[in-house]
Amino acid sequence: MDMLTCDGESPPPLEEIRSWGKSFDKLMKSTAGRRIFREFLRCEYSEENILFWLACEELKKESNPDLIEEKARFIYEDYISILSPKEVSLDSRVRELVNRNMVDPTPRTFDEAQLQIYTLMHRDSYPRFVNSSLFRQIAQLDSGNGNGSQSGSQAGTPSAGGGGGGGGSLRRQSNA
Repeated sequence: MDMLTCDGESPPPLEEIRSWGKSFDKLMKSTAGRRIFREFLRCEYSEENILFWLACEELKKESNPDLIEEKARFIYEDYISILSPKEVSLDSRVRELVNRNMVDPTPRTFDEAQLQIYTLMHRDSYPRFVNSSLFRQIAQLDSGNGNGSQSGSQAGTPSAGGGGGGGGSLRRQSNA
């Protein structure tokens, strides 16, 4: 569980970890939750999405105009430029808006792009994360004891009682 902690902090309570399976917003508001989700995205080869989202969050905290411009250029080159190996997937409307905003960057230059990537992670990666063995292990949902039923209603995932029909059964079908 050392992915859940950093710099000597204690791991979040199990109840908080399980809440990540019910709410993407709770997951993204938790430092430990973002760390685990980032690890999951790394395994899915889509880590650039959360890295972009985190970079935008950092930009919003900046007040020095010179640093705002520097950080905005870095974000653009790393995640928006079509030449970047870490380019995030944005529609043409948002990409054009970002290009216009880059003429005079502010801490909110990437708001529309950040929202689009947040929505993408929520709709696409998050359901797979909730069903992943990584999340189920840290949330202790595969333990088979009665405690797992508490969180069985999370985001459309099967509870311990209905366990065979969800994402995990696909991996086990070849054994049947």
